[in-house]
Amino acid sequence: MSEASFDYWDFFIGEARRAGAPLYEGLARGVAQDDEIKALAQAVRPGQPAANVLFAAVHLQLLRGADHPLRAYYPNLNGGKAATDLSNAYFAFRDFVAGHRAQLSPLIETRSTNTNEIGRSAMLHGGFRAVAAEAGEPLHLVEIGPSAGLNLVWDRYGIRYRLPDRVVDSGAHDARLVVETALRGCHLPPIGDNPRVASRVGLERSPVDLSDIDERDWLRALVWPDHVERFARLEAAIALVAGETLPIRCGDALSLLPEALAEVPADAPVCVYHTFVTYQFSDAARNALDDLLVAVGLRRPVWRLSWEGSLSGDAPLLLHTYRGGATHTRTLAVGHPHGAWLEWRA
Repeated sequence: MSEASFDYWDFFIGEARRAGAPLYEGLARGVAQDDEIKALAQAVRPGQPAANVLFAAVHLQLLRGADHPLRAYYPNLNGGKAATDLSNAYFAFRDFVAGHRAQLSPLIETRSTNTNEIGRSAMLHGGFRAVAAEAGEPLHLVEIGPSAGLNLVWDRYGIRYRLPDRVVDSGAHDARLVVETALRGCHLPPIGDNPRVASRVGLERSPVDLSDIDERDWLRALVWPDHVERFARLEAAIALVAGETLPIRCGDALSLLPEALAEVPADAPVCVYHTFVTYQFSDAARNALDDLLVAVGLRRPVWRLSWEGSLSGDAPLLLHTYRGGATHTRTLAVGHPHGAWLEWRA
């Protein structure tokens, strides 16, 4: 799709359809034809996705108890039961926005999509095993854009791959939280015990403080209401790290990354990773990240796991190796953005 022909709301409609989110698909269709609501959504901070922030701002008010007919269309607010008729959902949505604009506008103008989707750890698990197979153990990990850090502790979760005729478990055997994903294709991801991790740190411009109820509520509001199971998974992950201070440094990732890499012993395997983060970067920032890793790779090898979406709807997991001024990239897998399924290709 060329940049000239790209329509953001059409793209989001397709994303919602692929994600099995009929409520947000219908609401996005309404916004796409509504210049007033579209203008409200466009007040987001630079680089922020308008639909996600608008819908999360509305969702937050409903999660906090706002009484309005719109609630009837949100499965997560109705015991997981989805509305069978969404024909009037957008009219209710527009009425809600009109009546709550004073509460919504500040959220839209200031908030970020700090989604922490735990399902992505199912993809990361295989990715880190692939890194360890190449680089050795123990790994030193640097996550760009960890939000609250719930995928920074990916190795605390058990992983369950669902195949048509069986399930395959991997990762932490005594895990309090098991992340399930449907496995597509004919290849099984690398399974077994987690690679050993020597150190981990997250670099985040706007870290989520899980001890702050307001920030926890915003994290919940970012979850799409059709995906009821994601709410349960998020709550379980939050409970898992309750009372802990995860190793997250606040600031611009590109500014913090050189120091974080320099702290890792020169002969130790280091992996930088990010999931659905760099789409918020400018082209210049994405190029700067790559250039930085090429430069570090002149002195030591660096591995990078990159799981980002694309305009075509694909979400490939890429493994980049930076060594001696050269970069080698290969596709390990493709998967659903929220981890509902994956297809291992390596």
